[in-house]
Amino acid sequence: MSKFLLAHDLGTSGDKATLFSTDGKLLDSCTYEYETKFFNGNWAEQNPMDWWKAFCSTNKRLLKGRDTSQVAGLAFSGQMMGCVCVDINGQVLRNAIIWADQRSVEEEKYIKDKIDETEFYKIVGHKISASYSIEKLMWIRNNEPDIFKQTFKILLPKDYIIYRLTGKFVTDYSDASGTNAFDLINLRWSDRIIDISGLDKNLFPEVHPSTHIAGEVSKVISEECGLAPGTKVIIGGGDGVCAAVGAASVEENVAYNYLGSSSWVAYTAKKPVFDKELRTFNWAHMIPGYYAPTGTMQAAANSYNFMKKILFEGLSVVENENSLGVYDLMNNQIISSKIGANGLLFLPYLLGERSPRWNPNARGAFIGLKMEHTKGDLIRATVEGILMNLDIVLQIFKKESNITDINVIGGLAQSDPILRILADVYGINVHKLSYLEEATSIGAAIAAGVGSGELKDFNEVHKFIRREENIAPNRENHQGYEKVKEVFNNSYYALLDIYQQLITL
Repeated sequence: MSKFLLAHDLGTSGDKATLFSTDGKLLDSCTYEYETKFFNGNWAEQNPMDWWKAFCSTNKRLLKGRDTSQVAGLAFSGQMMGCVCVDINGQVLRNAIIWADQRSVEEEKYIKDKIDETEFYKIVGHKISASYSIEKLMWIRNNEPDIFKQTFKILLPKDYIIYRLTGKFVTDYSDASGTNAFDLINLRWSDRIIDISGLDKNLFPEVHPSTHIAGEVSKVISEECGLAPGTKVIIGGGDGVCAAVGAASVEENVAYNYLGSSSWVAYTAKKPVFDKELRTFNWAHMIPGYYAPTGTMQAAANSYNFMKKILFEGLSVVENENSLGVYDLMNNQIISSKIGANGLLFLPYLLGERSPRWNPNARGAFIGLKMEHTKGDLIRATVEGILMNLDIVLQIFKKESNITDINVIGGLAQSDPILRILADVYGINVHKLSYLEEATSIGAAIAAGVGSGELKDFNEVHKFIRREENIAPNRENHQGYEKVKEVFNNSYYALLDIYQQLITL
């Protein structure tokens, strides 16, 4: 009889708990949603007590009627780049500042004044940014001194739950690599960066591999959290890196593309990719000895759903003559248009942009609108804009690696027309995986399996997920997109001055 592997994906909107068997079957899953407080323009916080409630509730729902002693191991996929301050007794001192928070701009500027940005990039694998944990902790020091004086450790979101279960202040290499304070090459906290920040290195937790057993569920906490005493607690990883494992990117040069609200292209490599223009960044992989070079854009499915809202708001399934769902209608509209959307371009910068532009002031735009354009042209241009933007990231990585195939996951990967365009824009083979929305959970489950000794290594992910559909690029279409890409990039640069003017309006 196979045992259970329990994965918790502690995300921005909620905790998704998923139960797998050790032979790779998805048995059940459930989600507990919690609140994010957005305020002061670009501040974003969550209450860690809500994470704990979600964790306990989902365990009990998922394991009801099952033998909890059969859970071989529990591991986490966690939202990254957060900041949880706890005192010496592990008590939370304030709400967690999460990844989406951008308040620490002065702290970002302070670091930029102290170190060359390229030198910084080559230490931590990321740009200096208010998005990351160390800048957030500096903000607390500078603006909430009473809280900072009581702070014994800074934890990342998943690691707070691990502390509650085991009493250990730990994190893993992948999540640590999203703090802007981690030496990516030597896999340890960076003395250089922490000294520049003026913080004490003792504030940071111990760092271990993702498969490290942090401890076991104590008897005291077991009844509250719904797990058997003695259940092994394995650290797991940051959600962006768990997704790599869940997308079967577990060997060198295997690339994948997550097509969700935001979207990223990443692959598995034996060394980081340090782009001369600092357009991409790097995580430590969950697999020892590997890295996950990555480029993430802000508004992929966000842009697509924006167009859905604008063009099809209020339209139900029964209000069209073929009784199609709205996404099916959008697929048909995409097919009705041609490569280049009949001369229409879309710049997908509705939320500014991270990689590859790193321009928070960039804005979305349609360029080339004519009276003859149709809904199909608008939707196809939106898809093409998203994918041409991601292709910039892919081309950076193709200069470093022999990438000939890419696995795709995420909500937009459900659309066959979108995957066809993706293959033609990228010019490589595209593989749709059997699970499109469970990659982070699968990554955490594999870490639980390897850490508990139930799975041999990360290659056993192939028990859990497989390639279901293969799409080869049309070479003629790919050549057509090469011309469109040039105009797409020229359009972005032509509008740089306009973006600056728009923010003054």
